[in-house]
Amino acid sequence: MTETDRRPVVVAGRRTPFGTAGRALARFGPAELAAPVLAALADDLKLVVADRHPVVDEVVLGNCRGPGGDVARVAALAAGLGAGVPGTTLDRQCGSGLEAVRWAATLIAAGEADVVLAGGTESASTAPGGPDVRAAFAPAGWPDPDMGPAADAVAHRLGIGRERQDAYAARSHARTLARREAGGFDAELVPVGGVARDERPRPGLTPAVLARLRPAFGAGGTVTAGNACGVNDGAAAVAVVSERVRAAAGLPGLRVVATAAVGGDPAFPALAAAPAVRAVLRRAGVRLADVDRLEVTEAFAAQVLACTDELGLDALGADAGRVCPDGGAIAVGHPWAASGAFLVLRLLADPRCRWGVAACAIGGGQGVAALFERVG
Repeated sequence: MTETDRRPVVVAGRRTPFGTAGRALARFGPAELAAPVLAALADDLKLVVADRHPVVDEVVLGNCRGPGGDVARVAALAAGLGAGVPGTTLDRQCGSGLEAVRWAATLIAAGEADVVLAGGTESASTAPGGPDVRAAFAPAGWPDPDMGPAADAVAHRLGIGRERQDAYAARSHARTLARREAGGFDAELVPVGGVARDERPRPGLTPAVLARLRPAFGAGGTVTAGNACGVNDGAAAVAVVSERVRAAAGLPGLRVVATAAVGGDPAFPALAAAPAVRAVLRRAGVRLADVDRLEVTEAFAAQVLACTDELGLDALGADAGRVCPDGGAIAVGHPWAASGAFLVLRLLADPRCRWGVAACAIGGGQGVAALFERVG
């Protein structure tokens, strides 16, 4: 097989609706959320043959707060992919879904696989200890802030005011609702337990309405429940295949051109996404000006604006059509380990996007990003 044949390409993607913790999807654990997504992906690609022996080489899923064990393997078996399909579970916190895609791309580029189903799954509702209990992002002696106070800190440090944050959040809700009402999510959704649409997006959240909300993390802060993501349940995954498989099937897709993970200051985790974006562009020799679409996990409006400001992009003005143009996690929800794969789904669903970047800022001061080019 030639180097060109081994190029990794994303050709399909699916996800559950994203539910609010404790509500519609609360009774489903992470493997139960991921299994129907994997099954739908396999069915979409006609990868499962009549004798139930699939040609999927590997399942790679991110999971941050699950029950332990190998969630990916459990989900693969529950999806009916067969005992011969291995699964591995990884954790790069809220970058885990994108990290899984990086891992899949590496396996394919190395010639170790032709078809990998990759993404993430998270059930905040069933997380041991509850959704508010987490392991350390950093060891003793290092800053280890929760993500909300960390977003407040970066907003204060960079002068990202409440008005800009609320304007960005209102935009996220409006664009997500417009995409949903136009049926733009329908093809990717896999209903679970009778739930067929995302729970969190809600109309009427204008900047004026958002301005009434109190700071969520202490007096004087600017982060609120309105300009931050929710706590959510859900799963998302994509099919990453070799160029040889893609070309033989005649499928369009997104070639994984470059990926990168970077470390940064644990005190300001929101700042790590921008250097990750710069790293993938540098590795590929692509200019930011040539990128048609930048998808950043919207954990907090302050975090997205910190990233885009650092990159020299105007997310509320000239570059609004390039930065999360269908909204994001502030509106649709943020099931931690699934959100990176959700970003790839957004790029895949836009046929006008030739060059696209997905990026996540991660608790503990890490960033992960990937650059994609449309092919076929």
